[in-house]
Amino acid sequence: MRSLILFRHGKSDWDAAFANDHERPLASRGIEAARLMGRFLQQTHQVPDLAVSSSALRARDTLQLAARAGHWHTTMRVDSALYESSPGQVVHWIRALDDDPECLLLTGHEPTWSDLAGQLIGRALIKVPTGAMLRIDFDHDSWNAIDAGGGELRWLLPPKLIARFKGAKQRRSHD
Repeated sequence: MRSLILFRHGKSDWDAAFANDHERPLASRGIEAARLMGRFLQQTHQVPDLAVSSSALRARDTLQLAARAGHWHTTMRVDSALYESSPGQVVHWIRALDDDPECLLLTGHEPTWSDLAGQLIGRALIKVPTGAMLRIDFDHDSWNAIDAGGGELRWLLPPKLIARFKGAKQRRSHD
């Protein structure tokens, strides 16, 4: 079985000074969301074997912050092919992986992540919020076998939901 985690970069800072879209940084809310999601993967024992980010600054920082906060011991890299890519290009990229990680995490952008997830699980309409993660499982022994409709959505979690759950859990422990 193979698991694909799609991680949409955290909320970006539109008010910051940046030369182009590629260099747009994260907002403080995006930084906190990235850390929260990194801890979530670690606490639920779903740390990826390989994590690859788009080359955009906000995506790279999202992945780095998540990995540090979650204390991941994961192979990480950046690939410009994930920036401004189409769902078809991402599927082609995944199929061509030299590595064969059981769990692969990709950090990237909209609308590609929503469209890709919808195609991989079979014509579904999915919206991936800023900073959210989703996991799709495939009943295959290698990544080159994945195809449209062949995946099963296991979960889609926005950071706001995890933060609310953690807050409620902490309030219950103080009661």
